[in-house]
Amino acid sequence: MKILALSGSLRAASYNTALLHAARELAPEELSIEIFDGLGDLPFFNQDLEDQGEPAPVAAWKTAVRDADGLLIACPEYNGGLTAVLKNALDWASRGKPAPLDGKLACAIGASPGITGTVRAQDALRLNLKRAGCDLAPLSDVLVGQAPGKFENGVLTDERTRQGLARHLAAFAAVLRSQNA
Repeated sequence: MKILALSGSLRAASYNTALLHAARELAPEELSIEIFDGLGDLPFFNQDLEDQGEPAPVAAWKTAVRDADGLLIACPEYNGGLTAVLKNALDWASRGKPAPLDGKLACAIGASPGITGTVRAQDALRLNLKRAGCDLAPLSDVLVGQAPGKFENGVLTDERTRQGLARHLAAFAAVLRSQNA
């Protein structure tokens, strides 16, 4: 199954992007994870811009979402909510007939230096995805708190976190498999 992965962080040394690389490594064989790195190229959503015709980066983003069997979203938490780049991407993908997000299944993960990980941002993500016709599964969370101590040189090294991420991805694969049966 083709999984489109996106990080809500544009930072080169992002813990969330590193978490996606770990997910690609730890995912069950049936999941092929492709990391989308063009979120920074998306203009801010503007209906005037949309009415003139989708800019090329938006068209590429929407095509990638449409072509995926599911989404893996690494959701940072900024000031208790979603990052602007992630919210903007969701706004673009919620548009159209049918909208690329409509009927998609997404899986959320997130890493943060804070002790609670990205719990508030993932709650906001759930709400935004639900309103766009997209569901999150499995319903458990991967909340990587105190991230600086769990990554070394951009690699997830904390074994307990790696095991939890692998279980989460296996559960996501099972839900996707059941939907496609």
